[in-house]
Amino acid sequence: MRSVKIDQSELRQIKELYEGVMSHACHGLFFKEGSVIGSGMAEEALKDRGRYFERVGHILKERGWVDEIAFTDHEVVVKGSIEVAPSDIPTCHRLRGMLREFYERFKGSRAKCTEEMCASTGHPECRFRIEEM
Repeated sequence: MRSVKIDQSELRQIKELYEGVMSHACHGLFFKEGSVIGSGMAEEALKDRGRYFERVGHILKERGWVDEIAFTDHEVVVKGSIEVAPSDIPTCHRLRGMLREFYERFKGSRAKCTEEMCASTGHPECRFRIEEM
């Protein structure tokens, strides 16, 4: 399968383009993009269920989405998200969609993923809370 590379500057410009047309309503679209992207990663990682979160973390790093990532049952901590850009609000919408997809695929039930802390707002890392629905 072929793939393309998009750099951080291009992602930021795309975000600004969509926000200019749709304001914050586009954040839901970015979240859904993340779900679509995360779906294939989850399928790949499920080939070794015993190391699932280690595998999705490796894929995310390998593809340049994050520099570091740590998973627990109810929280994900990320350093170096490619979606980080100075902002008053969290910006890692695609990554949030991917994380929700990872947990839903692994647990087989609906999940909610909330970005509670974001490096875009001045925090040293991004923190996502995972809740089962």
